[in-house]
Amino acid sequence: MGYLSPHVLYVRRVARGRPVRIALLLISLVVLLDTLWIQRNITVRDLRPRAFDTPRKHERVYIAALHWNSAYLIYMQWKDSVLALADALGHENVFVSIYESGSWDETKDMLAWMDSELAARGIPRHIATENVTHEELLENAPGEGEPLPEGWIKTSRSPGELRRIPYLAKLRNKTLQDLWDMADKGITFDKVVFLNDVYFSAEDVLTLLDTNRGVYAAACSLDFSDPPQFYDTFALRDSEGDPHLTMTWPYFRSPRSRKAMLEHSSAVPVQSCWNGIVAMPAAPFSSTNKQERLKFRGISDSLGNHHLEGSECCLIHVDNPLTQDLGVFLNPRVRVAYNSKAYEATNPGPGSSWVGIWGIIRGRLVNYIRGLSSTSSLDDKVVNDRMALWEAESKTNHEPGRICLIDESQVIAWNGWNHV
Repeated sequence: MGYLSPHVLYVRRVARGRPVRIALLLISLVVLLDTLWIQRNITVRDLRPRAFDTPRKHERVYIAALHWNSAYLIYMQWKDSVLALADALGHENVFVSIYESGSWDETKDMLAWMDSELAARGIPRHIATENVTHEELLENAPGEGEPLPEGWIKTSRSPGELRRIPYLAKLRNKTLQDLWDMADKGITFDKVVFLNDVYFSAEDVLTLLDTNRGVYAAACSLDFSDPPQFYDTFALRDSEGDPHLTMTWPYFRSPRSRKAMLEHSSAVPVQSCWNGIVAMPAAPFSSTNKQERLKFRGISDSLGNHHLEGSECCLIHVDNPLTQDLGVFLNPRVRVAYNSKAYEATNPGPGSSWVGIWGIIRGRLVNYIRGLSSTSSLDDKVVNDRMALWEAESKTNHEPGRICLIDESQVIAWNGWNHV
């Protein structure tokens, strides 16, 4: 074999490596172009319609909200956003129902101030306050050997603890009492908007109401406390009924839900969501048949005794008779937050994308890897086994909200709630 000069060897190495480098370069170029297309899509589709510049007076909306220790939020932004929303929808087309549940800060004072401003504008409303705090509720906890009232369970640390979800379900139903009372008098609404204690704008709610051109069983915003991670993992289920795959964009395991997120669709199909603000048709809540009216609920105490829990904000979609025909949608173009910093970060303004280039690349890569390397089968087995034990205890034991259940128990504490 003849001698090959270093120059010839170098040329051969380059020739052999060039196809690989070209392939890598092409792949990188495709990824970059695809990422830029996604980011541009997000930027363009986030632009709000000009129709929002004029008042809308074609839809009657019942606005329902719970508050607990949220005086600062009400003072800083929430009150003004509700007033702006009522202005946009038309004062005669809204009813504001707020229930406050035993706060120890200045929430009651802030709501009294808000009530006076609503009254000055002639906006129909009912703001109710409760003086019983969590601590006072827990003073009536049953002792050892005493029967457990509905909504209480025995835990490893106590003979009786108050379950969080049935408690919240009762509070949410109190915000609907005026809707039911008016329905009995023949006064109806088109939509119900449930507002959490979040930073939002009137335009956010108008955009949400227009989700899927107004055709839905429920439409939800996307909520944040510490972006880029989203907040409400408890209620969100993708189009296949699975929990989130990743905490950051594009979130979902289901190809259908994930594809809609990549397209920045205003109507991402899911089986359940809540995530800050929810719009739903009012009809199921105000049926003329009082026994058929849609209400919030928790799972039974007997099922909860198996260390299972399901959000009332997920079960409501399971129980909603419109869910199967009209669908439940997450609208990622509506992003709300539990603090001003998170709201500003996820709403950068016209001409900007709330997901950066690196966030898109990393998000897709992590989502893809997690999708290949993880499965929900282990969690599913735990829940399924416990449900099977519960169903075997009685022929009447049946829970349709399997997708909502997780391996967890949540109980009320004096300063909020705890996992047990």
